[in-house]
Amino acid sequence: MTTVRDGLPDGRYGRSADQGADRKLKIIGAVLGVALLGVVGWAGASYIAGEDLSGRIITWDAVSDSAVTVHLEVIKDKDDTGVCTLRSQAADGSEVGRKDVTVDQHTDQVNTEVTLRTTKRATNAVLVGCRAAGGN
Repeated sequence: MTTVRDGLPDGRYGRSADQGADRKLKIIGAVLGVALLGVVGWAGASYIAGEDLSGRIITWDAVSDSAVTVHLEVIKDKDDTGVCTLRSQAADGSEVGRKDVTVDQHTDQVNTEVTLRTTKRATNAVLVGCRAAGGN
């Protein structure tokens, strides 16, 4: 007569070794995933905490072939002093004007109008960025 077996013979096909390797890989993957999430979270928190002030351009207008008027809004702490860099480009993409604007008013929101001199007619005005002034 024939004997019927319930499962595969023990030790055949290397199943137990593969299961151990799979478990190790899952653990290593989970640890690396948690570490990556930690690094991304830390970098994001550091970036947000490092933002002392922020700004944006509300409107701009090319008032002549040699000037652009920019309405700039800056959010900062009341006692902070910052510097915002503005730039302007011509239709061909070349930079035609750049200016650093010091923001030192003792309010937490500053709205100011700045005239940016240009070398030829500008087609835009861009806020490159704002940073805390070196003196603080």
